[in-house]
Amino acid sequence: MAVDEKLVELIVRQIVAQRQSGAHAGLPPIPVGVSARHIHLTREHMDILFGKGSELHNIKELMGGQFAAQEQVTILGPSLRPIEKVRVLGPLRKQTQIEISRTDTFVLKVRPPVRPSGEIRGSAGLTIVGPCGVVIVEEGCIIANRHIHMSPEDARIYGVRDGDLVECLAEGERRTMLYDVQIRVAPSFTLEMHIDTDDANAIGFTGKPQVTIVKRGG
Repeated sequence: MAVDEKLVELIVRQIVAQRQSGAHAGLPPIPVGVSARHIHLTREHMDILFGKGSELHNIKELMGGQFAAQEQVTILGPSLRPIEKVRVLGPLRKQTQIEISRTDTFVLKVRPPVRPSGEIRGSAGLTIVGPCGVVIVEEGCIIANRHIHMSPEDARIYGVRDGDLVECLAEGERRTMLYDVQIRVAPSFTLEMHIDTDDANAIGFTGKPQVTIVKRGG
């Protein structure tokens, strides 16, 4: 049976066009927030690093009840090359977690996994240095996965659910697709995609960056 080349070409063009426009064509783009390296601390580790009974000082409100604190620490890996002024985010948590970029791993000589925030089991260890003491954690260092924060209403509009993976088109100096972007839904969230500094620099984001969901995953 002869293949109709024109028909094949038409089908391929339709598939490409559908993929580029996506199931969410016509929906507004999503603002992007670039996350620099930071750390979340437990009460125990806060006491060791900053003194017994010390408290975090809020300098900037973030979504979901979080905030950037005035307090900063230094982190060290096997290389013994320090990365200083790592911002502490509050409030205090049940587990200490350090989120860094892939570029940081070359300085520290650690191999953290790419994980959603909070999933630290089996992750990399680090040494944390504060003004009052030192903490060595056997696990807790990750590279945060790409994700989009949404309210339940945003999720309904975009046709996604908590935990879904989507593909996003990023328009920057070097236009690119971002895969395996996790959807995170909570009433306290506002619409924003979070990527790290490596992704942002690679894309060449400037001004007020945005992305567009072009394909839903599962």
